[in-house]
Amino acid sequence: RSPGSGLYSNLEQYDIPYPEAIFELGYFFVNPKPFFTLAKELYPGNYRPNVAHYFLRLLYDKGLLLRLYTQNIDGLERVAGIPPDRLVEAHGTFATATCTVCQRNFPGEDFRGDVMGDRIPRCPVCTGVVKPDIVFFGEQLPQRFLLHLTDFPVADLLFVIGTSLEVEPFASLAGAVRSSVPRVLINRELVGPFTWQQCHNDVAQLGDVVGGVEKLVELLGWKDEMQTLIQKEKEKVGRGSD
Repeated sequence: RSPGSGLYSNLEQYDIPYPEAIFELGYFFVNPKPFFTLAKELYPGNYRPNVAHYFLRLLYDKGLLLRLYTQNIDGLERVAGIPPDRLVEAHGTFATATCTVCQRNFPGEDFRGDVMGDRIPRCPVCTGVVKPDIVFFGEQLPQRFLLHLTDFPVADLLFVIGTSLEVEPFASLAGAVRSSVPRVLINRELVGPFTWQQCHNDVAQLGDVVGGVEKLVELLGWKDEMQTLIQKEKEKVGRGSD
């Protein structure tokens, strides 16, 4: 959701005055159609997790994942099997939705049929437009984001994977761990404090993110475990789509 990111570069097809409008409440209330056209593409189930997601799942399985903070809104962390209580979806989620009029909360799945059928989701109680709990510009981040106040001081290792670190306050998280804590960046390029506030114990693997994660998995000796996990999860997804 960072300006200039892949998501924004694909928004010209949605007939909006400027790319950021698709995540602006003022525009949404006037014309929600472009957002729901995008939502149809992003809705959980359209995409599959990759090696990077499953690496984080492996960390969870091994009892090594304190928390996963993500700016992604595609829900792939959940699809990869990481429990919601280990997630902080800083820019929101399609897993839940809220009526913009009466503020009732709903499971996001209740409106999948509407979104996939190119219909504007409506509240069954007051007929107001129901918006997935994606954070629009000007909206508060989810309350769970405040967990960073207690998570980061106790973390003993920080992975930063596949991010531009451009949007605050999320971008500042990379500098929130203690100075003695190693930070591992797996990314196409140096970003955030890895550029302007490097620490002696920073590690950067630059280039293709999936390739970088695969190298790390091999170095850790987890290659077989990773392949087994991915195969098991693919079979599970396959059964679910039958």
